[in-house]
Amino acid sequence: MSKETVRIRLEPLSQEVEATRGALLSSILSQHGLEFPCGGTAQCGGCRVRVLGGRLAVTGPDTAVFTAAELAEGWRLACQARAETPLVLECGQWQMDVLTDHAVLAGGERRGLGIAIDLGTTTIAAQTIDLATGSVLAVETLLNPQSQFGSDVMSRVRASLAGDDLTRVVRVALGQTIARLAGGREQEVVEVVLVGNTVMHHLFAGLDVEPLAGTPFHSPHLGEQCFAPGELDWPLAPQCRIRFLRCLGGFVGSDILAGIVAAGIGSAEGLQALVDLGTNGEIAIGNRHGIVCASTAAGPAFEAGAIRMGMRAVTGAISRVRLEDGTMRVSVIGDGKPRGICGSGLVDAVAAGLEAKSILSSGRIAGGTKVLPVREPVLLYQSDIRELQLAKAAIASGFRLLLKRLGRSAAEVESTSLAGAFGNYVRVGSAVGIGLLEVPAERIRAAGNTALRGAGMLLLSGGEPMLPEIEHVSLAADACFQDQFVECMSFPEAAE
Repeated sequence: MSKETVRIRLEPLSQEVEATRGALLSSILSQHGLEFPCGGTAQCGGCRVRVLGGRLAVTGPDTAVFTAAELAEGWRLACQARAETPLVLECGQWQMDVLTDHAVLAGGERRGLGIAIDLGTTTIAAQTIDLATGSVLAVETLLNPQSQFGSDVMSRVRASLAGDDLTRVVRVALGQTIARLAGGREQEVVEVVLVGNTVMHHLFAGLDVEPLAGTPFHSPHLGEQCFAPGELDWPLAPQCRIRFLRCLGGFVGSDILAGIVAAGIGSAEGLQALVDLGTNGEIAIGNRHGIVCASTAAGPAFEAGAIRMGMRAVTGAISRVRLEDGTMRVSVIGDGKPRGICGSGLVDAVAAGLEAKSILSSGRIAGGTKVLPVREPVLLYQSDIRELQLAKAAIASGFRLLLKRLGRSAAEVESTSLAGAFGNYVRVGSAVGIGLLEVPAERIRAAGNTALRGAGMLLLSGGEPMLPEIEHVSLAADACFQDQFVECMSFPEAAE
């Protein structure tokens, strides 16, 4: 290690990284699971770390966030700190698993290798596929390096408009990922297919994100974007084709297009639905005769953002809650002491509270108290339940309005696929119990990473398959949206 670098040990990950002396910790730790929800502006306090060894100077923003006792204990904001000496840091946020897909797909007539990439806001999953056999040969996952500019898409949009280069940072990371995936066979890669939400699509392609910064959130550049390896400085053969697939609407990206393909909605006779639960909840409903889709601002509750003791689905998070003999029983990721609660645990806890009648259908905690114990030291506050009500109302009302657009009812939906990480882990019974999904539980299934699977299918097909017309619906423009939203705020009466 030279004098120009310092070594940083991350606990409890027991990982060591080397950093340029004087570099901002945000540029280093964002690659190892630490999130910067406000994009490093010191407004949220979400990137706290504790110095166990070495020294980090106290900054002005530190004094605004931490008490004198916390500062004495070594707590600092990582977004404001610079690595001047060797450090040992306790990270309040720990690494998370990234949802991938290993299904063998139907091969085609082409020979060579293809790479499918799901470019998510938080995580990235990519895989190498043998185009002849459809077999997955290698898988790589990583955290999106753009997270240093904010954990949500609107933070990324603001950072880009302020002049930060979010395009280069993700292209470099993906170029390195592709080199690992190819494993010395770079010249055999004939095509790369990427999918992601509309903001990821624009940032990767270097498109202007200003149209996505405010209503009506419509960009003139939703189409497929094609590149040559040289444009991206990727280590692939010059003739390799690189495609970022088309978006369906302002906040309905190519990840949902891929999900529609993976779920088989476009070829089904019966009514099918795809729901991707996140800060922006995307919904698609239809069959081979036509599909409608929409995005709805669910807020950060499903990812435990804005929850007092909320955290990502990582070590120390309560991920499961069930009611047993009137008592809440929990499962904690890593089987240790709980430090907080993640999205799936939040949905479970509220469903259990409704079952126990400690939460009323109005969302109020029974008995006039403002706090509901889950497992020491984790508590649910009245404001947490309200955040979940807002999120579930956004999804449920969006689902209702899309069905209305089709002239159909929830009873006619034969299958609902829950996509993405949250959809993979949330308990269906709890989702139905709080009114998040208003279809029978037996018709709901966790579908895994449909974006990555669909990207692989589109890669193997060499182009977009025949799909029926996909209509993007702007829920905000629907005169009935507000009334439906208010109606969906309450929890189901049957849960009392």
